[in-house]
Amino acid sequence: MSRRFYTLDVFTGELLAGNPLAVVLDAQGLDDKRMQRIAAEFNLSETVFIGPPSGPSHRASLRIFTPGRELPFAGHPTVGTAVLLGLLDKGGDAGELSFDLEEKVGLVPCAVEVLGPERGRATFTLPRLPERLGDLPDKAVLARGLGLEPADIGFGEHEPGLFSAGVPFACVPLRSRYAVTRASPQGEAFAAAFAATGDPNAFIYCAEPLDPANSFHARMFAPGFGIAEDPATGSAVASFAGAIMQFDKPRDGHHVFGIEQGDAMGRPSRITLRVDVAEGALQRGRIGGEAVIVCDGLLRA
Repeated sequence: MSRRFYTLDVFTGELLAGNPLAVVLDAQGLDDKRMQRIAAEFNLSETVFIGPPSGPSHRASLRIFTPGRELPFAGHPTVGTAVLLGLLDKGGDAGELSFDLEEKVGLVPCAVEVLGPERGRATFTLPRLPERLGDLPDKAVLARGLGLEPADIGFGEHEPGLFSAGVPFACVPLRSRYAVTRASPQGEAFAAAFAATGDPNAFIYCAEPLDPANSFHARMFAPGFGIAEDPATGSAVASFAGAIMQFDKPRDGHHVFGIEQGDAMGRPSRITLRVDVAEGALQRGRIGGEAVIVCDGLLRA
């Protein structure tokens, strides 16, 4: 059986930038093992398999796989799939629409703006607000895992912590963009330093963006997911919202943070995080970005 697929570059409006994504339409009949093998074949950060929704008012159900495992939730697959479905639903005509996507983490509300025949922007509401799960090892252990010095860890009020909005991420602040650039996972030392995440990963960030219009500059290493480095990680940014709330303590109201990622890989990605705060607590978080279709074809698998 042949199945239609698309690839998109996500968290960018330009071809050959951002984070590549594969989306397989009409995934009925594929079992877990087959989907995992197809994701390994595409060998991108994530591959999405679209199935019919269980709720009649929902747009579709999604299964999300990295080359090594399935994820209950992920940001760039949500944004990319929402843009693709919006383009298909609108026939490429400019306009706005909204719908709910079913993911293993729960229902994900999405708003899509079609910007052209093959390009759009999507924003989704976090299906689960971030929470702090616990502490990470001391700075010396983390520094060894990242090939850095202990003095490179932390800035301002920001300290390392384990956060999750559906998928656990180690959020590690670094004192400078130079430290972010120098960081490199150190094999067993990295696995030991970030074992608390379950599948070792580290979202590292600093407050020295390349573009002063943005708030943070970041990289994300996820060998535990089968991803050496990810160009853009919406689910990590969802978790990172918890760190922003804890350490920056934004005032009540609406706040927008721009996160740069992927520059070290030559895949610049731009993620927009929006948070609504009331009485000092996070009430709602949203993540958005652009996506553009790169190619489409038939999958004979």
